[in-house]
Amino acid sequence: MYQHFFKRFFDIVCALLALIVFCWLYAIIAVLVRVKLGSPVLFKQIRPGMKDKNGQEKLFKLYKFRTMTDERDTDGKLLPDEIRLTKFGAWLRSTSLDELPEAINILKGDMSVIGPRPQLVRDMVFMTTEQRRRHNVRPGLSGLAQVRGRNAISWEGKLTTDLEYIEHI
Repeated sequence: MYQHFFKRFFDIVCALLALIVFCWLYAIIAVLVRVKLGSPVLFKQIRPGMKDKNGQEKLFKLYKFRTMTDERDTDGKLLPDEIRLTKFGAWLRSTSLDELPEAINILKGDMSVIGPRPQLVRDMVFMTTEQRRRHNVRPGLSGLAQVRGRNAISWEGKLTTDLEYIEHI
């Protein structure tokens, strides 16, 4: 009952409140990103979400504030991330303010406030069937793995923690 009704209601209320209460912060960050990094202000990336009725992970566009430039080499290829990540972009990431637009994903139903963080599509290749169980629930803005150590936890540790969350939701 909680997972199918109350959790989604909670997600919608929290996402709406975040958008309303922090609209001034969204505006300031959007202007700073536009001035310091250019356009577009939002970074969109395809991520795997919750499984559909056929057991396939539904892909969705994850929204974040942009943190890197579009600098390219003479052949037109993007420069390495380390070069394109600006001081401002690194600060946005370190404070997690780049993730504020994920409230839109929560409202759309692609994500939840709490749940396993959505991995990259390329990471799905390395996941076992057991690890892919993390896609039985909506991915989240934050989750148990973030509370327990975020980036200090190994890949295996994150996946194990995500499965623990799913079992005890």
